[in-house]
Amino acid sequence: MITLPPLKEMERAYKQRDASYDGLFFLAVRTTGVFCRPSCPARKPLSSNVEYYSSPREAVFAGYRPCKRCRPMETNGEPPQWVGVLLSTIEKNPSARYPDAYLRSISVDPARARRFFLKNYGMTFQAYCRARRLGRSFEQIRLGADLDDVALGYGYNSHSGFRDAFAKTFGAAPGKSRGTDCIVTAWVESPFGPLLAAAMSEGICLLEFTDRRRLDHQFSRLRKYFRCSIVPGENSHIVQLKSELAEYFAGKRKRFSVKLFYPGTPFEETVWNVLLTIRYGSTVTYEDIAKSIGSPGASRAVGRANGFNRISIVIPCHRVINKNGELGGYGGGLWRKKMLLELEKGNS
Repeated sequence: MITLPPLKEMERAYKQRDASYDGLFFLAVRTTGVFCRPSCPARKPLSSNVEYYSSPREAVFAGYRPCKRCRPMETNGEPPQWVGVLLSTIEKNPSARYPDAYLRSISVDPARARRFFLKNYGMTFQAYCRARRLGRSFEQIRLGADLDDVALGYGYNSHSGFRDAFAKTFGAAPGKSRGTDCIVTAWVESPFGPLLAAAMSEGICLLEFTDRRRLDHQFSRLRKYFRCSIVPGENSHIVQLKSELAEYFAGKRKRFSVKLFYPGTPFEETVWNVLLTIRYGSTVTYEDIAKSIGSPGASRAVGRANGFNRISIVIPCHRVINKNGELGGYGGGLWRKKMLLELEKGNS
């Protein structure tokens, strides 16, 4: 369960239009029936008329509609400015340590950083830093770097400390890790909200909107199939994916060429392979897919497999609708499914 900031902190944030809280919570106004970002420029409501939610989905399910001024459903996917600074700093020097004292020195509340990273990355800021250090060291070891150089170069004062931390994260001592793999994850910006991408050396294995229902379940399935650790980072597949997604959202790409890796049950893989054949700008029904795989009575099973697809947009499960023409379910939210389909139809 996502923990919201303290009530007084949220009240202060929206009254001061503090954009650094955008994405950490959303406020809904009982008297108007709308919900907003904390930074919304509209007139601020009385505290007694405000309810707080951790995601747009929760606010919508509670009966509120998005504000037309701050458009909380149409985020550009960019993290708050202070988070962007932290991420950039870590990437420039992943071997460094960034204690609470450092955060305070750049006017970032350690508690706020912890909450944001827990909400968006599933780990605290300090855990992110540790995982990023180890992720970089893992890459170097796989490329044949000397273990002593890696241990000392990534901020560990002793070889034993490095080996213990490495083994705890990756399940094997550094010397036994050559030829093994891990899952690297990265934030991807989009006009429909931030996405979380994950990849192994074989290709992209996950792409989901960060507020997707049961995102934690998708990660559990990744661990089950791949039996390796998940750490923040980037590889060539994620770099390519970011480029192709930018072209897709700009209406300049209709087919993805980035390499994918999506093991599942035989039935799931069959359904996912069919999804990849659905043409840009078109839709099919669950019944159509069931018939195409020789199982005309398996539309419900097709729906379940569709829902278990871990690589949204690229494996286009959003192009599957109900036989009555209604959109049906979508893990990223029906509003996103509608917008993705409108994007494609407008450029087909």
